Amino acid sequence: MVYVIKKSMGDFKFSPFFFLLFSAAAVFCAEVSITVVDQDLGIPLEGARIVSWDDSETFCNTAGKAFIFAPDDRTVVVQISYPGYESSRLALRPGTVEYTAALRLGGIREERELVIEASRPGSSETVSGRSVAISGRELSRPAETGFVEDVMRAVKLLPGVGYIGGYMAMPSIRGGEPSDTTAVFDGFYVERPFHWDGAFSIFDPKMVESAQLSHGVFSARYGHTISGLLDIRAKTPSGDTAEVDLAVSTSAANLNLSFPLDRGGIFLMGRVTYWDPFVAAAKIFYEEVRYISTAPYIRSFAMGASYDFTTDLSFSANGFFGFDGVGAFYKEDSDDARIDANLAWDNKIGFLTSALHFNPGKKILLKTRLGAGFLQSDLGAKIDSENKNTLHTFSQGSFFTDRTINVQGRIDLDWDAGKGFIVSTGVEERYSRWDRTEYYSWNYNGDQRPSIDNNVMNHGMATALYGLFEYKSENRRFGMELGLRGDHFRLSGKDFVLKGIPSVNPRLNLDFGILEEKGVIDALSFTVGTGFFSSVNNDLQNISSRNDIGEYAATQNRSWTSVLGTKIDFTGGYVFTLEGYFKHVFNRAYTLYLIDPIEYTDNAEYFFDGKALIWGFDCMLQKFSSRLWDGWVSYSFIDARYKDPKTKHQLRNLGDWYYPRFHRFHTLNVIFNYKPVPAVHLTTRFSLASGMPIPKTVAIREINDPPGIIPYYERIQKYEHNSRAGLVIPLDVKLSFFNFYKQGKVRREIYVSFENLLSLVYKPEGFKDFDRNTGKETASTIASYDLPIPLVTFGIKWSY
Repeated sequence: MVYVIKKSMGDFKFSPFFFLLFSAAAVFCAEVSITVVDQDLGIPLEGARIVSWDDSETFCNTAGKAFIFAPDDRTVVVQISYPGYESSRLALRPGTVEYTAALRLGGIREERELVIEASRPGSSETVSGRSVAISGRELSRPAETGFVEDVMRAVKLLPGVGYIGGYMAMPSIRGGEPSDTTAVFDGFYVERPFHWDGAFSIFDPKMVESAQLSHGVFSARYGHTISGLLDIRAKTPSGDTAEVDLAVSTSAANLNLSFPLDRGGIFLMGRVTYWDPFVAAAKIFYEEVRYISTAPYIRSFAMGASYDFTTDLSFSANGFFGFDGVGAFYKEDSDDARIDANLAWDNKIGFLTSALHFNPGKKILLKTRLGAGFLQSDLGAKIDSENKNTLHTFSQGSFFTDRTINVQGRIDLDWDAGKGFIVSTGVEERYSRWDRTEYYSWNYNGDQRPSIDNNVMNHGMATALYGLFEYKSENRRFGMELGLRGDHFRLSGKDFVLKGIPSVNPRLNLDFGILEEKGVIDALSFTVGTGFFSSVNNDLQNISSRNDIGEYAATQNRSWTSVLGTKIDFTGGYVFTLEGYFKHVFNRAYTLYLIDPIEYTDNAEYFFDGKALIWGFDCMLQKFSSRLWDGWVSYSFIDARYKDPKTKHQLRNLGDWYYPRFHRFHTLNVIFNYKPVPAVHLTTRFSLASGMPIPKTVAIREINDPPGIIPYYERIQKYEHNSRAGLVIPLDVKLSFFNFYKQGKVRREIYVSFENLLSLVYKPEGFKDFDRNTGKETASTIASYDLPIPLVTFGIKWSY
């Protein structure tokens, strides 16, 4: 028996903090062993995941055994899961220290490939050279922090991900363009899955079972990216237990419900943010915040359902609907000028997807998916100004609407050919319609300038076909994955058709198991992979006949990627991964916009000869959940040079090689979770990242042409390799106190979190602001998408 702590409440009556800390932790704990076996065969299930009473995770060893700590003064419940098996719940009662849990093989073999690829199924699909994944508490601890809880908060801390900031969910993956990263939600491609144009993702941690970031030579099952694939697996509702989660904080409220059915379950989730009190308080101290008329908001709803018709046929469905927005104004009335400006911005996004899994035979799995989604963004802005010295007036109105509808379906077939061989094939089809409306108007001194009224409606079809051959030797010392994927797109609109050229993408991975159970090493493996990838540039969605692109001129972005990686599993739950890679990007599309500051024109030229040379390495040392602490350290080095040969733009180095605006050489993340007692959790996240490229100012000139306009100044900048923003060093801390009721079914968490604490003493220097009216450069902006002040969030959660 291990005595954690026991004190009378009177000992700490002088301090409410210590009273809360120790009264919540006043429990005895005993070490309990749990052995997980196959119900029919009795064989141990190595890697089975046990979610403990305090939400910590433990994985079974080669004997199917795991050790956890449990209170000896009440009954608690743990959850046990293993891919391909039905999940189970086990009650741990005082006085019993050994348990055996038998799991029954499920009729659905949807995650067959997990058993083949992952040595530790509980951590989803972490496979050296292909992907890294997090699930359970590894995912929720960093994700459930801050003003807006977001899965991307955890994903951004993984190796290979360039630092972008706490308030941007579109990072660069191994040097690739942020807009090229593709998100998949249970097999459904989600277009622009963001709130506030990329500030946060739509993936609330409560609706997600696991997140897998594929940034190596990943399976030919998926495509549409040359940078990275984010595969989000929806939470599976429990088929035998009702679950309720309610969370209320100073910035948001969440409610999650899960109901069991006879052969399945239903999951519902809702989220509402309310930043109005924070904005109102911030207006007292910060001038910029005073111009917010509508506080930023998010409203979202998600649902999931699953049902097993038979042991060989199951159905699942997932849906999401959300909207967000913000409003702002600016008013000035001085002796020199009068300015009146207003802005309103609203966004909507939603999708509904379904899947049917069927086992027509013992060795065949057929999966079909069908879904549809939409998104809409509406932006309206109006400004009226007057220069009281020159009596010049200026008015401008801008209205923008962007709508997207997409319908997609896919069929996948997996066949277990025996003796370690699996053959897979599949086809997918995606239709998209993009509808964009733009209206701009100008008035100078009562002279109405020509208005710009652009309406573009385009239709796109993306088709893909793949074949996959997998092999794993009986002793698991050698594995191979050979795939071939073909991608094609067709884009049409008013008076034009782009047929594109099909891209053929072969991919090969070889896995070698070097050592097993040698000293402190449980397993040592080595991976080598190479393959081709393709994607379609998002800017092509808005082209029209006036862009004059040939029928077969628009090519897909292509990349050839090669990876070398190793993974070491140590005793004690430590895992170390190291990967080096090289990517040659070619046929990359890029755009040059020709914009006149007075007579607005939106003529754009499209080119398809862009290049990029990207290389680097990243590593991660991870400690899986244990009694006292867990977490990981990740480091990424990325060298990514781009080249746009046809451009003469100064910030793209006049068509020569340059580092793109999102590039950082170094990113270090440290995630440390400490549990001094079971009822107290301390979560910290520290990052250190080198600066992004910033342009260098070479001249400032006054503009007085055409006559009659209000004079203004123009800043001339150029690109330089060594011109960079300052280092970024964010620090986030979350302290949680848990209370567990005697029945073991209800848990309460009270927490406080602090974001960007180090901003109190350090603000990295970023871009220089520029005043077009005075021609002066002002104070630097912050060098990342972080708020320049620490944010504090209080909250309470109940779970049943």
